[in-house]
Amino acid sequence: MSSSPPTPPPADRAQIKDDGREGRLSFRRFAEHKMKRAFKEEAIKKCDVHMKQFGQCAQENGLLVVFKCRDLNKKINECMAEHNSPERFEAYLKEHQEDLEKLTLKSKN
Repeated sequence: MSSSPPTPPPADRAQIKDDGREGRLSFRRFAEHKMKRAFKEEAIKKCDVHMKQFGQCAQENGLLVVFKCRDLNKKINECMAEHNSPERFEAYLKEHQEDLEKLTLKSKN
């Protein structure tokens, strides 16, 4: 006797597969993904000063970067947490709702 779960009939399997595809293939998700990339790029630009300082510290200290540049790394993480938070992204989506709709319509065509 095998203890494998019973397989659903072919019609049910097809419906399950289609339901799973809906989230991956929706045009709105694709547009949101594009908006998320643009949002993250803006956050990186806002934290650019900290990143340059960390890069300079890393070049100067080589393998000791982990110890000597810890405070600069912490500043980068704090800056990114502030500018790349889920709450900020939701606000960004609300501000750019028209752009999101345009991207969604553009993706459908």
